[in-house]
Amino acid sequence: MNRPEPIKTEDQPFSFYEKREPVFNRRIDGKFRRLKWAIMALCLAVYWGTPWLRWDRGPYSPKQAVLVDLAHRRFYMFGIEIWPQEFYFVAGLLIMAGIGLFLVTSAVGRAWCGYACPQTVWTDLFQHVDRLFDGDRNARMRLYKAPWTAGKIARRLAKWMVYLAISFATGGAWIFYFADAPTLQHAFWTGTADPVAYATVAVLTMTTFVLGGFMREQVCIYMCPWPRIQTAMLDEKSLIVTYKDWRGEPRGSLKKAERNPGQFGDCVDCNQCVAVCPTGIDIREGPQIGCITCALCIDACDRVMKETGRPRGLIDYATLEDAEREKAGQPPTRHLKLIWRPRTVLYFAAWSSIGLALLFMLGTRVHTQLNVAKDRNPPYILMSDGSVRNAYTLRLRNMEGRPRRMEIAIHGLQGAAMWAEDMDRDDASTVLTRTVPADETQSLRVYVVAPATDDEDELTFTLQAVGEPREADKAEVKFDSPRR
Repeated sequence: MNRPEPIKTEDQPFSFYEKREPVFNRRIDGKFRRLKWAIMALCLAVYWGTPWLRWDRGPYSPKQAVLVDLAHRRFYMFGIEIWPQEFYFVAGLLIMAGIGLFLVTSAVGRAWCGYACPQTVWTDLFQHVDRLFDGDRNARMRLYKAPWTAGKIARRLAKWMVYLAISFATGGAWIFYFADAPTLQHAFWTGTADPVAYATVAVLTMTTFVLGGFMREQVCIYMCPWPRIQTAMLDEKSLIVTYKDWRGEPRGSLKKAERNPGQFGDCVDCNQCVAVCPTGIDIREGPQIGCITCALCIDACDRVMKETGRPRGLIDYATLEDAEREKAGQPPTRHLKLIWRPRTVLYFAAWSSIGLALLFMLGTRVHTQLNVAKDRNPPYILMSDGSVRNAYTLRLRNMEGRPRRMEIAIHGLQGAAMWAEDMDRDDASTVLTRTVPADETQSLRVYVVAPATDDEDELTFTLQAVGEPREADKAEVKFDSPRR
């Protein structure tokens, strides 16, 4: 078989893979950089601090404010407790998160990627560690090209140890969401924690170390599917970071512009927008998948415009539609007006409707539930006195953080009585009382006996909580007799 010859250039064979050029972004100060600082601090504080928040739910429930209790199949978030059968609450929150991302993307482009995405937050943190050890952009570039001397190796090892410490803290914080944080921390450091805890910390430590410390922008450009999805969701009315080429081109330095008045645009070709970009792209080449809309290039360009006495906004948030208006000499539209348009209003309406529905269901749900399962084999037993007995398994669910006394009653079957398997038949009645422990489901096997009839028999079990709140639930079942 003939194999195709590789495509060659003058110097080397053609390759579909481009060698990665490391990004050494420059430090910049401005309103968007300060916004990134604030959001990064908030995200890290929430992630690391949430497991240590306490919440008093009474003596029978865990004290951790946010807890995913896999052992008991519960999810706690402050005053809210979600049981497995209430997973629709979690599904609703996930749907809200998805619609929220659609809303943000439709309104302000990839703002999630630029400010709150975990990859962005930890990459930003690691880049500040780089500056701490290696200096700003030019110093890091020189060190990168320098030979591997003892000093460079020592500096690299020290920096990587800080990477590792941050990564370990990141992986370690995750496991505290699944168990009582102080208890698990003590067990972890004394070597008595479950092996899965150590394995989870090890995996998350290494992934954070590699993705945040070394791969960085490659995750955003090559690995993450969200940029492709977001690109498909953007339209000409979405606010994105835009270089206004009709104002900036042709580019020329200050000296060229002074020697040739009127022949050059406002862009002085200083490359500061490229130098501050955390993914290393040139926004002047137009919208591209590497742009995470962090707007640091706006801060850099605005500062240069101020220093050169030119109006700000050469790089700015703008829609493609509004950019054409500005190009035609019309005044720009206010950003708030650009955000509130039919598409974003529709997303917001869907998002808020789901949220309100979840709040309504959360506010109206009861903490007492009853499930009844009838024995199928045998379907009934004919007693010596001519009556018929059916057996049922009741599941009494107490979803409060305290024991509750509950009354089980039967209705709808003339002359019926019931008793539990731990009782004598002589004690049979239409009402039983049981105490269900806090946050538990109690199984109770009962027998119901009734005279045989030729009518269709419907039996209703009711469960009534004693005391406040007086919540109730019911379940309707069949009562089988020999006639059927």
